[in-house]
Amino acid sequence: MRGATETCANGASEHLVGREWELTEFERCLDDPDGPGLVLVRGERGAGRSAFAHAAAERLAARDHVVLPLVCVRGDQDRPLLLALRAVTAVREHRQATGRQPAAGRADLGAEVLPATERRDRAALADALLSALPHAAPVAVVVDDAQYADAASLDVLAAVAARRPTDVLVVTSVRHTTRDGEAGPAEQDVIARPLAGGGGGSKTITLARLTAHQFAAMAARWFQAVPDPALVECALGLTRGVPAATRALLVQWSRQDAIRIADGHVFLAAGAPVPVLPDDDRFLRALHELGEPCRTVAAALSVLWPLGRTAVALAAESTGLSAEETADGVRRLVAAGLLDELPGGDGGPRGWTFRIPLVEHAVRERLGPLERARISAAAVRALWAARDGATEQPSAIVQEADAETYLPDRIADAGVLVDRDRAAAELTAAAEALHPDPEDRGMLRWFRAALRLVEEPPARELALQRCAKAAWFVGDHRTARRTAETILRDPSDVLTGETLQEIASLLVVATAAGKDWTGLGRLGSARWWERLRLPPVAAVPAQALALCLLDRWQEVLDLLAPTEELWNTDPHSRIVPEMGQAVGAMVVQGRPDLLARLIEQPPAPDLPAVSQYSMTVGYVGQLLGAADLSGVMALLQARTMAPEALPPGNRFLLLHLQGRWDDALVLGRWMVAKDQTFAPAPQHHLFVARGAGILAARGKTASAARLIAAERGAGDGPLEVFLDLADAAVLRTMGHPDSAEQTLQRGLREADARGSVYGTDELAASLAVIRAEAGRPSEAADCLRRLGDLAGRTGSGRTRLLHLVASARVLGQGSGAAREMLHEAVDLARSRGQPFETAVTLAAAARDAGLPELLHEAYELYGETGSLLCRFHTRAAMREAGVTVPGRKQATAENEQLLATLITEGLTNRQIATVLRLSEDAVANRLSRLFARTGLRSRTEVVSAMLTGNPLTAADH
Repeated sequence: MRGATETCANGASEHLVGREWELTEFERCLDDPDGPGLVLVRGERGAGRSAFAHAAAERLAARDHVVLPLVCVRGDQDRPLLLALRAVTAVREHRQATGRQPAAGRADLGAEVLPATERRDRAALADALLSALPHAAPVAVVVDDAQYADAASLDVLAAVAARRPTDVLVVTSVRHTTRDGEAGPAEQDVIARPLAGGGGGSKTITLARLTAHQFAAMAARWFQAVPDPALVECALGLTRGVPAATRALLVQWSRQDAIRIADGHVFLAAGAPVPVLPDDDRFLRALHELGEPCRTVAAALSVLWPLGRTAVALAAESTGLSAEETADGVRRLVAAGLLDELPGGDGGPRGWTFRIPLVEHAVRERLGPLERARISAAAVRALWAARDGATEQPSAIVQEADAETYLPDRIADAGVLVDRDRAAAELTAAAEALHPDPEDRGMLRWFRAALRLVEEPPARELALQRCAKAAWFVGDHRTARRTAETILRDPSDVLTGETLQEIASLLVVATAAGKDWTGLGRLGSARWWERLRLPPVAAVPAQALALCLLDRWQEVLDLLAPTEELWNTDPHSRIVPEMGQAVGAMVVQGRPDLLARLIEQPPAPDLPAVSQYSMTVGYVGQLLGAADLSGVMALLQARTMAPEALPPGNRFLLLHLQGRWDDALVLGRWMVAKDQTFAPAPQHHLFVARGAGILAARGKTASAARLIAAERGAGDGPLEVFLDLADAAVLRTMGHPDSAEQTLQRGLREADARGSVYGTDELAASLAVIRAEAGRPSEAADCLRRLGDLAGRTGSGRTRLLHLVASARVLGQGSGAAREMLHEAVDLARSRGQPFETAVTLAAAARDAGLPELLHEAYELYGETGSLLCRFHTRAAMREAGVTVPGRKQATAENEQLLATLITEGLTNRQIATVLRLSEDAVANRLSRLFARTGLRSRTEVVSAMLTGNPLTAADH
């Protein structure tokens, strides 16, 4: 994962994204000998007219046109023939600069042209412009922002265009659109009419708003990563696809560090606020230029517009403007393209909305807190009056607004300016209705606003509990931790032991989710809890939970055994301690029997649904950690829980075991970008380890290494055995077996130091294979003895499978015992139903038991998981064994994709050769063939295509 800054976006903004079709239309006009002499480019404010005019000028210059760019500004319309005079001046200066006009041209300008301008003699200006135009080359006059041009000058340009059919006149002007992007009233026809007489006819090109596909392409170039669909949807919702607004949004997102990039995909960071446009933004400048009362009206409508027609009256009431001033402000805002009318059934508008919601947000955020509260209070009172039937003209929220969030947001802003009790009750009800609020639409904010309105101590304590839980659900772990600790330091007598245990557990898991291992260590001590006025039924389980999350399992067992009578008081209170004891026995002693008994027991009938869910999720997590796919599915079926109901971390691990790696990566990227990777020990690092395994199997070795390195702590947190396992696999792939061995040995030492056997079966199996391949069978045998002991104690199918495959590898090819072990391993792997695990086992059996016919099945299973690197090595093994490789065309495409992936990872030719087990010359030849077939000319172009999600083909190839 990495953040995105404005620096990485600078080079991406030059490309005219989303205007490919319009530029093609323009070039068709140039290619047609009978094409139009006038090209009128229309678009609303921010549509990219100036950028299009610049691109058009570049294309004209490439066709040997003399290009004369002219820009009109506000006020030019009041100065007759100013644009024509500037055109004559530009032509003469061009001829003088190219040596085609004598220096006396400036004097001729004063003697002939200026008097004609003062007389407003259009014909004389046209003659002067014609005489000044060079005859050796066609001329293109590009006029930008012609909505500010004077009509007389447009007449002159049209007359010249009629008499010079080889020339081209390109004119851009504003033409506002409706909310849906359709063309609005022809308020600028005054521009088109005088130009319509130009030679060769005219062509109008309208610059539409960006589609989702076009914005996605823009964002991909900007961030050099594929945008998440949710980011695209959010951006289009804020900008309506107006190019200037989308660019402003991307700039602000980058500046406020709101972007996260995970595995080549770009996401919004968790809790990223909507950016506030700066004062120099073009849309805010346009509002500022309108002056008063437009600015005051816009500020009020940024809060009130969802109330439809009544918004204008409420705006007048809350700002002190007269009805006429308010109505005039609305009319001018509509004319300026900042507001849109919402058409009504009676012919009149049913309301108004901001054309670009991002501008609305910027205007609203500039309100002071008191002003915002006052305007919001007017909206709340109007809606309450309508609900209570206390008004003859009730207010209603228009369908274009978010009716679910509008009133709670306004109540939260109004604060004490409305009825406190009613406001607190409605905020609480709205927040509870939004629970768990995965999109963070307002649940936590509303609970906090309700807390500020509550004064009675018992009610405030309840409100604090809601805030703490809401913060946890939306991923604000710091707020959850701080709020929970506030409650626990001074709990009221009305809180039950069960409630206090829940809050104490929340404090512990929020501390762990924030990776504050020092703070979690304090929570694992009895002294910390003794200072609080908490009953043992809350303090003991919470302390045990902290020790669990620190992987200090022997201490968990030592704490819970003598205190059982304190915590085993009811089904709810014993959930955490019983789970701790069962997992502790499995981790320390390798005994899964206690956990198995808990799983087999049906939940207590009086246990709340949320507690039953938490129990099931905990059990599923332990089964996933043991790679027991059949056990997971049986448990979910018994508890009638769909896999989709699992938390993201559990869902990812399930998808990993099922071999649905594309789906797993989609979820995993989101988890990394949204900082949702926390999982309780002993599976704390399992998500990262399995994610790194997927990346490495697909050739993304550097990405896998970065993911692992970012997860490692300072040594005082949970054990990192799974990280050590994944790290060692990457090191072996990169040709560093000695470093891999050291990493595995360190993982085993640290596990032994804490008395843990959990996950050490995979470490021992990998270490045995490395030592066998290094020609040290006696040391490998030590690992096998450890692995065999674990398999016997745990009865785990995974551990048994690891023992069989590793033992066969140590025994070597040609051993009868090895063949028997691998036959058993293949049967066991197939019965477990995990595609990647089965493929690895089949490949091992083909290699070490002389069963090459198994390579076909392994090859197909690797394909199901998208394991390009494993498929590559399996193809090599198939060719070596004389087995036909199916799908030559697909194999070639996969080879090129894998090579491009390794290049994108930043690997050198030597490193690529190591990963692919080829020579450097072979890699160089493959790279040359890749460039020749795709038309790409460098590694940089390959990387750009891969990062932006584009095909591995040059645009002209």
